[in-house]
Amino acid sequence: MQKIHKILIGIAFSPNLKPNLFEAVRICNMFNAELIGVHVGEKTNKKETDLQQILSEAEVLKKPIKTVWQEGEPVKVILNTVIEEQIDLLILGALQKENLLKYYVGSIARKLTRKASCSILLLIKPSIERQACKHIVVNGLKDKKTEETIRTSVLFSKHLMCKKVTIVEEISQSELQVKVDDDKSLRKATIIKERLKNREDQRVKNILKGIDSENISIQMQSIFGTRGYSIGHYAKIKRADLLVMNAPTNVGILDRIFPHDIEYILSELPTDVLIVK
Repeated sequence: MQKIHKILIGIAFSPNLKPNLFEAVRICNMFNAELIGVHVGEKTNKKETDLQQILSEAEVLKKPIKTVWQEGEPVKVILNTVIEEQIDLLILGALQKENLLKYYVGSIARKLTRKASCSILLLIKPSIERQACKHIVVNGLKDKKTEETIRTSVLFSKHLMCKKVTIVEEISQSELQVKVDDDKSLRKATIIKERLKNREDQRVKNILKGIDSENISIQMQSIFGTRGYSIGHYAKIKRADLLVMNAPTNVGILDRIFPHDIEYILSELPTDVLIVK
């Protein structure tokens, strides 16, 4: 994701429509991208008027908005629109299926996260007035997708004018392989933890060598615990403005039995979340 050309937002005529649209317009202007709006449901004169009224109060878009009106099943309509419009980023606030308000925290977001071919931005605190992004937390786990995710977090930090990025290296407790029950085992566990931290820091430093992060303060933080849950908790206590995560690689029957790290994030979103495809 070196550049974002097209951004798609799901338009639901809910109380959050105005702040969601204002956020989408600001992000589009920051990236100089085209905004596509999709409403899953019937097109009416009132809806068109309401939409135009809100847009008239927002920042002036650098590129004209394109609105898609289509009835059908929300996930299917959005996925098809992503493909047809060649979308780079999908922004989700709330989705409405004719009088039934369905929030992204539920099954819709899980399905879109698994199936969408583009990156997804989940907004839990959209604002009419711009709130400065001061701190971005990004996963730095050992995974083939992580380098692209870190690159994307740096790209966002530049466009959002955020000067602080923390790369969190989640390390499983199982890697310690030490049962701590006395001073000797505690010292051994401490030494192993330090070695693991140094190993992870070096891996991330190697990734950063190929990324232009000038004027951005990038820190590394190793944490031990359950993948997904640990970084979500870290982002929450540090009051991060954006959490950037890898998209799940494969989602099969085992992922429905044993939660994937993204499932922990979706179950209790700590802040706005960007899932990088």
